[in-house]
Amino acid sequence: MQERAARTRQAVLEAAADEFAERGYEGASLQRMVWRAATSIGALTFHFGNKTALAEEVSAAGHARFESCLEDLAAAPDPLRELRTLIGALARLAHEDTFVRATRRLEADRPGEVPPLTEVWLPVLRGLLDRAHDAQRLRPGVSPEDAVALLAHLAEGAMAAHGATRDSAWDAVWDSVWNVVLHGLAADRTGQAGQSGQAGQAGQTGRTGRTDAPDATDSTTSTDSTTLTECGAEPA
Repeated sequence: MQERAARTRQAVLEAAADEFAERGYEGASLQRMVWRAATSIGALTFHFGNKTALAEEVSAAGHARFESCLEDLAAAPDPLRELRTLIGALARLAHEDTFVRATRRLEADRPGEVPPLTEVWLPVLRGLLDRAHDAQRLRPGVSPEDAVALLAHLAEGAMAAHGATRDSAWDAVWDSVWNVVLHGLAADRTGQAGQSGQAGQAGQTGRTGRTDAPDATDSTTSTDSTTLTECGAEPA
């Protein structure tokens, strides 16, 4: 009996996540939820009480899935590579995980009542940028605070854009966008080496025609084929 009740509860929760993700809080219907879950209004109210309680449960599940994914992301020696992996994982979760999509929709529909998902991922992003700064991987003049603001907007945009059907075109755009962002953030390792021992070559330029462009062979600009975790992070 307890096992059956647990299955019913989970079915209602998943149906509610689908409904909130598709229709938002106001548009969500309890009747459609029980139809999706193949149960009754009585079972729904027994387990959750009302729509507000369901929204809170769905949001809590979305936060838990976000946290689990971020905890499972493999660490990379270079924090800039790890940042790319992080934002790719956020985008995939926003596309593939119904509970995360529902949580984002509820967050937009009920500001102040649903804890924002930024509470989960923004501290991770900030920590990686602090690591990059400490390791002198950020371009001189780029503060971690400015980089946080830039990448937070990039992450939100990636999550919103990834709400559409995923295809190869999205991947190509994401690679191009990240390379542009990296060009503005990353310290010029080649230039630093030149200052220490090759000052006579300071006037030479690379393929981009600029002396401050990151080396195209730098590990942070290339695509890594390492298999990542189940939360859907794309290759770094």
